[in-house]
Amino acid sequence: MNQASSALRVILADDHPVFLNGLRALLQTDPMFEIVAVCPDGKSALQAILESKPDLAILDVSMPGCTGVEVLAELSDRDLTTRVILLTASAGDGEIVEAVARGVYGLMLKDAAADTLLDCMRSVAVGRRWLPPDLVGAAVKREEDNRAKVSQLDNALTSREREIVTLVAEGQSNKEIARKLGLADGTVKIHLHRIYNKLGVSNRTSLTALALNYRKGPPDVS
Repeated sequence: MNQASSALRVILADDHPVFLNGLRALLQTDPMFEIVAVCPDGKSALQAILESKPDLAILDVSMPGCTGVEVLAELSDRDLTTRVILLTASAGDGEIVEAVARGVYGLMLKDAAADTLLDCMRSVAVGRRWLPPDLVGAAVKREEDNRAKVSQLDNALTSREREIVTLVAEGQSNKEIARKLGLADGTVKIHLHRIYNKLGVSNRTSLTALALNYRKGPPDVS
C-alpha cells in the first residue's frame, strides 16, 4: 500500500490532551490512516472537517463549546461524507440516541478505544457501522421507556395539571404556584397528589425529571 495515495484521512478531536495524544500515537501505528488534523475542541474540529473533508473524524462526545454530537449534526445537515466515530466516557442516553439518529458510524467507550478503535475504524472505512448493542441498544430501550412515560403528561393530565408540572420543573414552591395560578395552597397540594398518582412518581424530584424530559422531547429515532 502506498500510504501517500491510499491512506484514509482522519481528524481527531478531544479536549483532554493526554487522551488526544494517546489517540494520535495509536493511529500512527497503522499505515492505513493518515492524521490530517488534531483538534482540542469541537469548534476547531468542525472547521478542520469543513476545510479538509477527511474520510473519518474521531470525536469526543463531550467537548466545551461544541460537542461531538453537535459537530455530527452540523455535518449531517450539510450532507458531508465524512464518517464520524464518537468516543465517550459516559454519554447520556439522549446523546447516544441523537447520535444514532444523526447517522453516526461508530460509537464506543473511551476505555475500550485502545483495544478496539482501529478495528472500529477499519469497519467504518468500508461502510459498516460499529454500534455495540450493549451500549447503543440499551440506551435506545431506556429512551423508548422514557418516551412512554413522557407521553403520559399529554395523555393523563389535565391542562391545569400540566401547568402545575411545568411550574414545579421551574423550581417554584407550592405557594408560588398557587399565587401564580390564583389557587389556594391546599388546591395545589391536591393537584400534586393526583399528578403523582397518575404518573407513578412519588416526589417533586422525580416529577421534575419527567417534566424536563417532556419539555426537551426525546430524539426521533424512527
